[in-house]
Amino acid sequence: MIQQENVSEKIEEVVTNDIWGSIKDFLQLGANFGEGDKQVNVTIGLLLLIIISFFIASFILKWIRRLYTRKMQESDKRKFISVFKFIKYVTYIVVVFVVLSVAGFNITPFLAASAALLVGLGLALQDLFKDIIGGIFIILDKSLLVGDIIELNSKVGRVIDIKLRTTRAITRDDKIIIIPNHKFITDTIYNYTQNHRTTREYVKVGVAYGSDTNLVKDLLLQSAEKQKGVLKSPKPFVLFEDFGDSALIFSIYFYIGDSFVDPRIKSEMRFRIDQLFRENQITIPFPQRDVHLFQTKK
Repeated sequence: MIQQENVSEKIEEVVTNDIWGSIKDFLQLGANFGEGDKQVNVTIGLLLLIIISFFIASFILKWIRRLYTRKMQESDKRKFISVFKFIKYVTYIVVVFVVLSVAGFNITPFLAASAALLVGLGLALQDLFKDIIGGIFIILDKSLLVGDIIELNSKVGRVIDIKLRTTRAITRDDKIIIIPNHKFITDTIYNYTQNHRTTREYVKVGVAYGSDTNLVKDLLLQSAEKQKGVLKSPKPFVLFEDFGDSALIFSIYFYIGDSFVDPRIKSEMRFRIDQLFRENQITIPFPQRDVHLFQTKK
């Protein structure tokens, strides 16, 4: 019995002193930087702790991402992953500071230096940060979707890609316009298709005074009814806009399903209106001015 206890004590001593002691010595291997209170010890154990913390944080973040995106459409998933990458990098930085603090490091100087660095970066890269924040808002609240037709600074384009920093759109002349995402927060953007794909357009024309206004109305409606791309419902309608200086002003309003091609539709309608007016003796006047000459007696 005594012999068995001695064997157990020897085994425990070997495990405690030799094996575990060797592991502790190995984990404490590293390098020292600085002197006195500012001395920093970087050991293998600390590096392993950071790596293990990274793996745990990555696993938790991946689980949260899958939980949040399980019912999302594929396009929404890709946009959310772009936002999640930014969150992941911030989480990793926080994990490093937490691990260093738990390991006994004085992280106050690091935090002070980081704060100063972030202030400098914030001033230098404030537009970049605004773009990223704008991209996050766009992706999360779905204020802009791929396929939407937008107008910015008198440029009309169809959105083809939304990323964390920029949004790309193709214009009517097949040119790619790259829009920083902060523009969607600070500027006024017209979204033609936010609520639905149908938009109302119009073509304005002036006719000479004395023209048959009812005939003008019928001809304008006829031009819209024969135009390819104009929707039958809602029906087109004509408004007598104003009595102009040189003409009676009319507008034909109509609805189309793709506002991206509306310049072509409007052009074809103007050709047809001009032809119909010529066939029916309706004159489109040019600006006129009456000049009165007065002679003064000397």
